[in-house]
Amino acid sequence: MKSPSVNNNASTDADLLWDSEQLQHPHAQPDKRARVRRMFDAIAPTYERVNRLFSVGRDRAWRRKAVALTHAAEHDRVLDIACGTGDLTRTFARLKHRPKTIVGTDFAMGMLSLAAQRTPAETSWGQADALALPFASGSFTITGCAFGVRNFTDLKAGLREMHRVLGDGGRAVILEFTRPTHHGMRKLYEFYSSRVMPWGAALVSRDRTGAYRYLPSSVVSFVDAETMCEHLREAGFSGVSATPMTFGVVTIYLATR
Repeated sequence: MKSPSVNNNASTDADLLWDSEQLQHPHAQPDKRARVRRMFDAIAPTYERVNRLFSVGRDRAWRRKAVALTHAAEHDRVLDIACGTGDLTRTFARLKHRPKTIVGTDFAMGMLSLAAQRTPAETSWGQADALALPFASGSFTITGCAFGVRNFTDLKAGLREMHRVLGDGGRAVILEFTRPTHHGMRKLYEFYSSRVMPWGAALVSRDRTGAYRYLPSSVVSFVDAETMCEHLREAGFSGVSATPMTFGVVTIYLATR
């Protein structure tokens, strides 16, 4: 796979993609795929900066823990699905015993272009839809997805694809935001994510698409950890586990084919 070319004008003509009415049911929008793709192309240049700032740097620790749970080794073949700007991909690439194959895919070229710039040359890249991955069944031993599954237009189809491209005994790791189960922590988190973060992130990123209103809204309206585990089992996985991090703000799912 070749490294994608850079589009420095990804956000110059971005317009409002998520208004108040659409945010009531972000996962039910019939054109969600197109909206999400344009949104990520627009916010790609500042995406990592915003993540670091508004997670107070915790996003790095979450990714390191997710990668550690896979017990990745030199013989492994890793596919990072919906890789964004490549944070999870780089975490795999920095391992002492680096997997022999690491591939990152995303359907947003703005994100993928930056990922290719920031990650070691030994990593391969490809533009791909998570619901129709261009790989033969059993091609990988580890599949990963960090903060991407809630953006799938069909969650169950995406999990089935994740399962399909794994060989027997392969592991899938998913890192995703969740709503804290503790009532007080949930209230605090949702005030921060719905009021403070959208305003601050839009200011830092100069975003005009409504991305930082969509992102917290997509968490509140997404499936909980128990339901996600059920979907993973329905997709054919076994040994499914859910590990909450940072008071349940995020959850790491691990499953075996």
